[in-house]
Amino acid sequence: MKFWTALFLVFVGFAAQAQGKLTAEFTAKGCCPMCEDRIIEALDVPGVRVAEWNQFEEKATVVYKPKKITQERIEQLVAEAGHDTEHVMASDEAYGALAKCCLYR
Repeated sequence: MKFWTALFLVFVGFAAQAQGKLTAEFTAKGCCPMCEDRIIEALDVPGVRVAEWNQFEEKATVVYKPKKITQERIEQLVAEAGHDTEHVMASDEAYGALAKCCLYR
């Protein structure tokens, strides 16, 4: 992760906690920039303020409003897009719909 991106995420995390927001970090399986686009798009929902995914660490970082969405729901959205998380496995149908270059299992 680039230094400025890491610094931004730390700053956003501190600012978020002060404004009733939380930061979640969790594993989200994937292997290419298309996976990143899909994961970020899946998290473009009300309550999610910032979503990033690191391809090389397979880690998602999400700043969200816990009054509007839970971390469990966030991980479910990622799994529905075809990407396994620490707590939720993508269905065979969702995983099978991924492009061949995105198959990580």
